[in-house]
Amino acid sequence: MQYEFNVEFARAQDQIDPLKRFRDEFHFPVINGKPAVYFTGNSLGLQPKNTQQYLNEELEDWKNHGVEGHFHAKRPWMPYHEFFTESLSKIAGAKKEEVVAMGTLTNNLHLLMVSFYRPTEKRYKILCEAKAFPSDRYALASQVRFHGYTEEEAVIALEPREGEHTIRHEDVLKAIEDNKDELALVMIGGVNFYTGQVMKMEELTKAGHAAGAIVGWDLAHAFGNIPLNLHDWNVDFAAWCTYKYLNSGPGAIAGVFVHEKHLGNPDLPRFEGWWGHEKETRFEMPNRFVPMKTAEAWQLSNAPVFSMAPQRASLDIFDQTSIEELREKSIKLSGYLEFVLNHVAEKNQCDFEIITPLSWDERGAQVSVLMHGQGKALFDTLMEEGVIVDWREPNVIRMAPVPLYCNFEDIYRFGEILLRATK
Repeated sequence: MQYEFNVEFARAQDQIDPLKRFRDEFHFPVINGKPAVYFTGNSLGLQPKNTQQYLNEELEDWKNHGVEGHFHAKRPWMPYHEFFTESLSKIAGAKKEEVVAMGTLTNNLHLLMVSFYRPTEKRYKILCEAKAFPSDRYALASQVRFHGYTEEEAVIALEPREGEHTIRHEDVLKAIEDNKDELALVMIGGVNFYTGQVMKMEELTKAGHAAGAIVGWDLAHAFGNIPLNLHDWNVDFAAWCTYKYLNSGPGAIAGVFVHEKHLGNPDLPRFEGWWGHEKETRFEMPNRFVPMKTAEAWQLSNAPVFSMAPQRASLDIFDQTSIEELREKSIKLSGYLEFVLNHVAEKNQCDFEIITPLSWDERGAQVSVLMHGQGKALFDTLMEEGVIVDWREPNVIRMAPVPLYCNFEDIYRFGEILLRATK
């Protein structure tokens, strides 16, 4: 696509955008009397306008039905999590029985590792990325300590090569091969939170299995951002949050995937709770746990309805499009953002370094820029001028033009502000 830095070009692209109608479905923060340029959907997505209605409906049903809302609410609370299954399975590239809306991300990773990190005297190591989101590293370190190992002996944390910002695919493959006799688990972020690098999940899953390891993915920055095909990739398990690209609100309900090959196995170790018990006998209150034959078996408690209602509001929007359509627009938007950054850098002689991979199969919506010394002051100026971006130490600004609600004119406005701020 041939980009131009002028408002006419941006508006012309927005006019022909087949997804443009979705922008009006979201609330934008207002700064200096104007809707903000919002590039932090990779941190917290915008609120869908129908969210308040969904929450109010649940409050009304609680007011009007009390406990009977479990059966007589507009969306009965008893099977509430089931209202999410079909939508989530499409985004995950999974069978419906392989996904469930539940818990929070790190909590879910711990629950899944109870089942899938089963170290033995010979196989006990976990392969991860060194620059994983800190919560992942804390979870992995605490899991190996729980099993009697130190982080130093059991966690293999991959670093980029010296002078590089992202991990080379061949280096991950080599690390799997080099540790194949001791590797119990490969668990990496599908999209790196810092650089925006998309890992080649299908190939790495296959390599991990060939080495005799279980393979799981943290999809916090991947879910709703890039196409996934978890079932066909033969991924063992995955977990995600929904407050980023799924626009479900701060601390929103998360979700998990468990491949069908692991479902219905009563001998698989897990932490058990009554909402994971088979539905047919759950309310007979038996003493012995019988797991559901779906990913629901990892649930502990009944659905937190008020936390889940905003996600249903967002998924109603997702159901009107597809991840393939969103991906097509995302490539165009992030490509234009990259073009604008390079235009400003050349015009004002700025030292910007885009550390997100340039190859489209290794990037999603996010563009991360290393600012080389001028970052924090520039970040503060952008925020004051109505551009909401994300600062990460030591000197990186992350930006994600989310295709559901961002457009070309947003990026052009950002470019104008950046030009003035860097003169």
